[in-house]
Amino acid sequence: MGNRTSLFNVHETSGGKLVDFGGWDMPLHYGSQLEEHHAVRQKAGMFDVSHMTALDVKGPQARDYLRYLLANDVDRLGFDGKALYSGMLNHDGGVIDDLIVYRMAWGYRVVVNCATREKDLAWMNQQVEGFDVTLEEQPDVAMVAVQGPAARELAANALSSAKAAVIRDLKIFEGQECEGWLIARTGYTGEDGLEITLPNNEAEALWNALAEAGVQPCGLGCRDTLRLEAGMNLYGQDMDDTITPLSANMGWCVAWEPADRDFIGRKALSEIRERKGWDRLVGLVLEGRGVLRHGQKVVVDGIGEGVITSGTFSPTLGHSIAMARVPAGTGDNAKVEMRGKLVDVRVIKPSFVRNGKKVFE
Repeated sequence: MGNRTSLFNVHETSGGKLVDFGGWDMPLHYGSQLEEHHAVRQKAGMFDVSHMTALDVKGPQARDYLRYLLANDVDRLGFDGKALYSGMLNHDGGVIDDLIVYRMAWGYRVVVNCATREKDLAWMNQQVEGFDVTLEEQPDVAMVAVQGPAARELAANALSSAKAAVIRDLKIFEGQECEGWLIARTGYTGEDGLEITLPNNEAEALWNALAEAGVQPCGLGCRDTLRLEAGMNLYGQDMDDTITPLSANMGWCVAWEPADRDFIGRKALSEIRERKGWDRLVGLVLEGRGVLRHGQKVVVDGIGEGVITSGTFSPTLGHSIAMARVPAGTGDNAKVEMRGKLVDVRVIKPSFVRNGKKVFE
């Protein structure tokens, strides 16, 4: 038996197919993974993401600590509630984890992946030395993601007037505390929506209220196809502590300025930038028959070989898509080895669907 979130009984009684996910018993789907995927793209779906780890960073030097710990710069957080995506790197520039950090009135809230919890916490505690800062894990909170074009409207209808006002006013990548909850306009699906952090003992009532308002319960199966359509990385597949942000399509969230800010991994990344020629994370499109899968070899004529990091059949597009790490110099075409044959694929930027629409030509 794995760890259980405060919504475990709801998943079980609702017929969720429970599987192990990073040591947690989580719902893969509630019946049709395909229907859940389309619900998020067309209307609204909700996910239990309470297996994620919420950590509060407080103290006089919380800002200085996070400016050293993270590749992105928390000084970009211009006001309380603003959110920032970043990689947390090792000294070689490899990605220990990707995370979201929120500036709060009392410090910072950091949300990290469940599968990397132990190594994340160990690394973060190692870096505390020399900083007047405290790290406080928050095991008594649940997290529910509500995603889709109607997600904010339906959530606002289901909640108190104060929370509804917050939901309607939030801009993308902003959060606000309200009546003991942190409501943020963030997500992992390529759709608009919310991620709501609240006390464990209030999670079931929220889940039921959202269901009554017309939000579809969804499992982690469609969350994976949704995030891949959106070109969002999955830790452990698309990047890990041997891969730098430059080779994981995360270079945009490395804050090089100001030049005098020292962050962990900066020296190693700077040397790679100077040499140039690093591998790239790209999108692949297969519009014919077949499904692109993790681990398949990618062949680029005259350049070299790469590998598919994440691949699936796209329910929204009706054909297969993938993300792959390929050599520098790769152009618009490549081949994938499938069942002993090389199949032609198109190479594009690693983003396929956003806000329900195809985003490539």
